[in-house]
Amino acid sequence: MKKVAIVTDSTCCLPKELAEKYDICEVPLEIVYEGRSYRDGIDISPDEVYKIMRKRENLPTTSTASIGDFLAAYRQLSQKAESILCITVTSLQSQTFEAASEAREIAKEELPDTTIEVLDSRAVSGALGFIVLEAARVANQGAELAEAAEAARAMMNRVNFLAMLDTLYYLARTGRIARAAAWAGSVLSMKPVVEHSPAIGETTPIARPRTKPKAIKLMLELMAQRMGDSRVHVLVHHADELEEGKKLMAEIDSRFSCVELYLTEFTPIMGVHAGPGVLAISFYAD
Repeated sequence: MKKVAIVTDSTCCLPKELAEKYDICEVPLEIVYEGRSYRDGIDISPDEVYKIMRKRENLPTTSTASIGDFLAAYRQLSQKAESILCITVTSLQSQTFEAASEAREIAKEELPDTTIEVLDSRAVSGALGFIVLEAARVANQGAELAEAAEAARAMMNRVNFLAMLDTLYYLARTGRIARAAAWAGSVLSMKPVVEHSPAIGETTPIARPRTKPKAIKLMLELMAQRMGDSRVHVLVHHADELEEGKKLMAEIDSRFSCVELYLTEFTPIMGVHAGPGVLAISFYAD
């Protein structure tokens, strides 16, 4: 039996091969469209979601995973692990942490022999993914629950997330980012760059270049400033922009010394709020 099993939610944007390699359990959040709920990445694909969103009519919404979803994951993992570490998307933008925590309280009586800790990553997307991955790698080496949790907390201070939005239309309508509505009203044509820092747990705008090349250049410059000559770990994300994602990945590969470099789809759970056309990078230095 393993000492620690790792659970997260489907916003983590981890490549499937890494989730499988480190036996990471992902609880899917839900996309609600035309009165029906679809489990992220299971009942509906990112392509389907973004195709709907590009019409800008009858747009989907999102819903957190239920307490029951997390409890089911805890029950399953208790059969093969002594303890469970659940790491969720930032609690400042989702109720996922709350649902996972409430499920843990129920599990205390139902699964008394399994210790469960729930950690608010304060992160999103691949930044969350890297926090989860670090905990899973440590757990895979036989670490105890406290050691895996400490590894996750340490990674929270190291990860970066930068994203270029194709439009502010979607963020402005959902109110998920400070000043987005004001920006949307002031400049019609721009490709805003935003960042999310676990230090504050919120997504904030940092620049508003008018073209995609300028936005990407800015993101790469910021990455270079923060990483210096260090070897880096990178996840590149795209929201229905596969070819652009490949180009960004190739540019990063040529400019940085990458320990690992992956291209993933930007989960539509976040894409419903940010919109299609997003290009993003999550990264940290050795």
